[in-house]
Amino acid sequence: MDIWIINGPNLNLLGKREKSVYGDTSFEAYLENLQTRYPSHHIHYYQSNIEGELIDKIHELGFSSVGIILNAGAYTHTSIALSDAIRAITAPVIEVHISNIHAREEYRHTSMIAAACRGSIIGFGLDSYRLAVEALISDNSL
Repeated sequence: MDIWIINGPNLNLLGKREKSVYGDTSFEAYLENLQTRYPSHHIHYYQSNIEGELIDKIHELGFSSVGIILNAGAYTHTSIALSDAIRAITAPVIEVHISNIHAREEYRHTSMIAAACRGSIIGFGLDSYRLAVEALISDNSL
């Protein structure tokens, strides 16, 4: 019953960067809340600023986890390689964004990974991750 959250570039700076967009809570602090809220599920976390490392982690986890919650950061808008990695695995992947990407700069309106994902949750702040956890739990009847 392993659920993995994978965050892409610059998300290691949550709580420090652009607080008006991303809030002032670190992801590590938010993760503790998720783990407390869902004690019967193993919620793990991985973050990298490097596209290839994200792909390697998706390959590693994509056949053994219940699901993956992916916030690919700016790679969302550029990475066909991440889309291909998602299509190659069996675990469902839910795309997550803290901000509403459609209310931001035009180049953020297109997701290269959305079509490969089970679904997308955007614009609910860090709570987007909780909604994704709920979707995976519901989808897997765990």
